[in-house]
Amino acid sequence: MTQTTYKWATLGTGVIANELAQALQALGGNLYSVANRTYDKGLAFAEKYGIQKVYHHIDEVFEDPEVDIIYISTPHNTHIDYLRKALAAGKHVLCEKSITLNSQELEEAIALAEKNHVILAEAMTIYHMPIYQKLKILIASGQLGPLRMIQMNFGSYKEYDMTNRFFNRQLAGGALLDIGVYALSFVRWFMSEQPNQLASQVKLAPTGVDEQVGILLSNDQGEMATIALSLHAKQPKRGTIAYDKGYIEIFEYPRGQKAVITYTEDGRQEIIEDGQTAQALSYEVQDMEKTVAGLGNSMYLDYSKDVMDIMTQLRKDWGLTYPEEE
Repeated sequence: MTQTTYKWATLGTGVIANELAQALQALGGNLYSVANRTYDKGLAFAEKYGIQKVYHHIDEVFEDPEVDIIYISTPHNTHIDYLRKALAAGKHVLCEKSITLNSQELEEAIALAEKNHVILAEAMTIYHMPIYQKLKILIASGQLGPLRMIQMNFGSYKEYDMTNRFFNRQLAGGALLDIGVYALSFVRWFMSEQPNQLASQVKLAPTGVDEQVGILLSNDQGEMATIALSLHAKQPKRGTIAYDKGYIEIFEYPRGQKAVITYTEDGRQEIIEDGQTAQALSYEVQDMEKTVAGLGNSMYLDYSKDVMDIMTQLRKDWGLTYPEEE
């Protein structure tokens, strides 16, 4: 499938919405419509990309019979309200990560999607980049042996401004929902089953959100993972997956395109490349359209649910809640 076959609407006009518009154009299509809290911003966005329809009120997107799929890219804490409206209106939804604030919200959204016979999915790049599909086949062949340990790093250096969204509790800020969701999705992709034993340490920012986090995970197969997250200390975006017969390293893993395998026995290295970082949104769009068309399900909502259950438990352990949960 090289050309988009459905009418997409964007809810939000931020960085991801721009990437979505460019991805659809690269696939020979275009966004059908744009919904935004501020009409003028929606209008400017539409003019930039030649989009034919702008809604005066954000809720009009849910009532538009022409819209097939809505991409939600607003702040985390607004997702569930828009999901309720979109799914109840019978729209397929691709929602930016983190798909909801907690497991309870996600379960509600999943039930709504099932009731209305529509596809709900999280826009998690890891599940759609070709390199991860390729590695899954290689691992399934058994040539690396059983999985032992995964190590994940993701650190950003954000200015210590407690009003920006990263540190703002009113906007569901914090490392876990913003960057931790990538590391956990990576872990879930490579683990043979859901991690069910969790331990963690957290350093809270002055606003009460998680600024720095260390997580230990393991499952009943004895597979383990460590995750280090920081919002005020730069780290490489690196994932290392260690097996009996070798380990795989992936840098810039949220949109990875290259993996290096180092074999234990002789230190030999093998480079595997597939896909392109710049096309991350195109892969998501194509997988979503295939799933909507009934050509199998390649959106991994079950993995999104597993990751959300972990994040919900971690925040419970830390006593970290958002205003919407109180």
